[in-house]
Amino acid sequence: QLLEAKASLSLAQTQHALQLQQAKAQINNMVPKKQFEQLQNTLREEQCKTQQLQESLQQQAEQACRQLVRTQEEHEHLLQAAVEQAEGLGHSLRNAEAVLAEKAAQLRDAQAQLSRNKLLIEELRGENRRFAMALQAAELKQKSMEEKNQLLEEQASALKQLIGKITPASLS
Repeated sequence: QLLEAKASLSLAQTQHALQLQQAKAQINNMVPKKQFEQLQNTLREEQCKTQQLQESLQQQAEQACRQLVRTQEEHEHLLQAAVEQAEGLGHSLRNAEAVLAEKAAQLRDAQAQLSRNKLLIEELRGENRRFAMALQAAELKQKSMEEKNQLLEEQASALKQLIGKITPASLS
């Protein structure tokens, strides 16, 4: 905007200078005094307007520069905040990745322990089955022994009775 305003001002000044030269040439050649004074008044008015326009454009240019500086400062602050936020997020991400890696290692260890425990449980189940079969065999053997004992006791009792009957008869 400043460059455009300066270019417009320069163009206006050049046109004004040309008009002034033309006006002076015309005045010197053929303009009556009254018309010359009117042209001088118009020239002064135009010069005053040009001066006001220059001052206005200068103020606008200064205001645009100040606004540009403020905008640049705001952008720098925003950029700095974004950089700091990105650094914070990167740090958080690295921390989260480290925690995740640690949890993954713990999970792998727990999974390996679980696999070992499953194998151990299977071994213990196999041993339990063998012990249960051995216990069942022992119980069957004990039952068989008890039945034989019972049979032997019955035979011993029958022998005692027989001996008890034979002994008095042989004494007499």
